[in-house]
Amino acid sequence: MYNLKFFPFYLILFLFGCSPTRVEKPMPNIVFLLADDMGYGDVNFIGKATETPNLNRLAAEGVYFNNFYSAAPNCSPSRAGLLTGKAPERTGMYSYRPANHPMHLPDEELTIAELLKTKGYQTAHFGKWHLGALPNDPKLNHPQPAQQGFDYSFGTEMNASPSHRNPINFVRNGKRLGLMEGYACQLVAEEGIEWLSNRNEKEPFFAYFAFHEPHSVVASPNELIEKYHNMPKNDAEYLANIDNLDLAIGKILTYLKENNLMENTIVVFSSDNGSYRVESNGGLRAGKSSLYDGGIRVPGIVRWQGITTEKKIIETPVGFVDILPTFCDLLEITSPENLDGTSILPLLKGEMFERTNPLYWFFYRTVPEIAIRVGDYMVLGLDDDTLPRTHSFALRDLEYISSIKIKDYELYNLKNDFSQQEDLFKNHEDKEGLKLLIDNKLNQLQTNIYLWKDLPKYHERRRRTKSKMAAFNKKNGGI
Repeated sequence: MYNLKFFPFYLILFLFGCSPTRVEKPMPNIVFLLADDMGYGDVNFIGKATETPNLNRLAAEGVYFNNFYSAAPNCSPSRAGLLTGKAPERTGMYSYRPANHPMHLPDEELTIAELLKTKGYQTAHFGKWHLGALPNDPKLNHPQPAQQGFDYSFGTEMNASPSHRNPINFVRNGKRLGLMEGYACQLVAEEGIEWLSNRNEKEPFFAYFAFHEPHSVVASPNELIEKYHNMPKNDAEYLANIDNLDLAIGKILTYLKENNLMENTIVVFSSDNGSYRVESNGGLRAGKSSLYDGGIRVPGIVRWQGITTEKKIIETPVGFVDILPTFCDLLEITSPENLDGTSILPLLKGEMFERTNPLYWFFYRTVPEIAIRVGDYMVLGLDDDTLPRTHSFALRDLEYISSIKIKDYELYNLKNDFSQQEDLFKNHEDKEGLKLLIDNKLNQLQTNIYLWKDLPKYHERRRRTKSKMAAFNKKNGGI
């Protein structure tokens, strides 16, 4: 016999679609840990040369993406791709951004931080910014971290200067701090922990740690360098720098665990591009500033209680541009239109994954200049033009991008040829299809080229023909 005493109450719950036992799970916190110039083989469980117990443990507790790709082979565009979910040249971030340069991440681009704030997230950036002037320069008037969605910011415009030891160029919320005593990675970790300790505990958070290590000029504690005393000095200092970074990451992870935050926090670790130290790239071809895998394939770890896949290592190629759509998918945020990334949430849940668009990269300063990952294969396009390309983006580089034509093509099976030594293109049955894939992507880029005003005009050792330069100027309004 039913007890009808509470019938009206249960009727109301039924009518309004509620359950008396339903508990709304809080939104997950997000911590993104980004190294600077750390190679694919620089984590201990891959390369064995370093000691990275904290990253080892993070990978053991989560999943490791063995084909994880940055958005570009150097600093600024890679960070732009991470925060926007777009191939960086589409945001105008073509290369490394030097000081006093007009190039920056445009204010109209929506970042992860801005989107998370629509769900009530507290947001903070710690470390290297490299997406515009920091602090604000009235002459440049670049968007600051606060304008890109970050409630709190502590870091540098570019690299830690003069080195990682006792840097003098940190800025906190727009104010210069002068000399800081300590190592950059430790300063960044400690500032982040302080912010976490004072946050509103009722709201979720997004903490973006963009470490400076192991970008040169490295500086590390002597006791860490001493561990590698049998190595050349430069190698010892580099590896000790990674160990110091791992210790800083360990502090953050310890804080999360001791404060019962790990269970509901997504922790992601990666590097902005491959290492300038080729032996750090784990046998991959080339390194930083190259579109061969040594320049763009990086460590990729995700640790989250919501992972339901039984796989510890995921071989499916994913990248920086996938991070934003993944968070949007997880939190039911409407993604911005025309993203280059695809949500990888299905991979974390052990479900079927289908990429919307293939991963691709364009980098004007290198040969090859364009690369597209399709399944196990990487197809690359090469221009044979010898025009010198500047380290800091200049007018002639914009002209080059507009007129580049691919002359040669390469194809590698990355599953069978990890180091990209056997070019399969010449004997491939669908050479014309591969050419078309590269040429169409390049045409897309050139049709929608992002034009910067007031670019520096550096001395050119060799200029393009007057006809090419005139055609470029006519097409682009005399820029």
